[in-house]
Amino acid sequence: MNNPPSQYLHLPTAPRPRVSGLPRLRAPASPHSNSSWLDWVTGLGYLFLYTPILILIVFSFNNSRFNVVWKGFTLDWYIKLFEDTKILEALKVSLIVALVSTAISLVIGTLTAWAMYRYSFKGKRILEGVLYLPIIIPDIVMGISLTLFFVLIKFQLGMASIIIAHVAFNISFVMVVVRARLQGLDRTLEEAAMDLGADEVTTFFKVTLPLLSPGLVAAALLAFTLSFDDFVISFFTAGVGATPLPVQIYSMVKLGVSPVVNAISTLVLVISFILVTLAEKLQRK
Repeated sequence: MNNPPSQYLHLPTAPRPRVSGLPRLRAPASPHSNSSWLDWVTGLGYLFLYTPILILIVFSFNNSRFNVVWKGFTLDWYIKLFEDTKILEALKVSLIVALVSTAISLVIGTLTAWAMYRYSFKGKRILEGVLYLPIIIPDIVMGISLTLFFVLIKFQLGMASIIIAHVAFNISFVMVVVRARLQGLDRTLEEAAMDLGADEVTTFFKVTLPLLSPGLVAAALLAFTLSFDDFVISFFTAGVGATPLPVQIYSMVKLGVSPVVNAISTLVLVISFILVTLAEKLQRK
């Protein structure tokens, strides 16, 4: 008689012997059990960060001179904002400083990032560290050092000194964005252009620069936002007759936070949010 196939045999399974001395293993926790806890922590973090900003935006529309009681909706503070000559003059200074410093830092930062990406030379790592140093240096240290430098060389403080100071820290941020874009470029396109007879300069302007354009726009938007919002370095390097908007807002806050200050802060917040969002989207292309 033939033996039955093994799949038809239902033999009882012997219990596995437990090795003494070893801890009993527990089943891994479900990822969903931790996700709800993390969601709560994340929500509380966002609530802590953005509740003061939300209150500031809401009270910029308050029909009261005081920020403690809501008296109704109004746009009067935004109208008074654009009728204040000091604020408009400070806004003009901030826009000029941001535009000029962004243009200069974009050229210098892009060429430096391209040179660092393309060439190898002695002391390259040390130079990279020095160029990225303004990102980690506290603003107050940089502001004091720049002020001492301007005083030492007898350079008069004013709009030019603010522009030079903003270029000094914007170059590092431009380099970071452009360098990240360069890392994702296809080198074979540049090699193909050079194989077809283009020299190095022509390849840069005809091939590399168009491919870099999203990164350049993102770097420019980021540099403009950082320059427009900067307070600490502008405070130390601004001279008489060249007061940027953040410094003007600070002088107004000394007398109390009025709804006009809330309206200015809301506009700056919205403009900064739009520029940073555009820069982030362009950087991902």
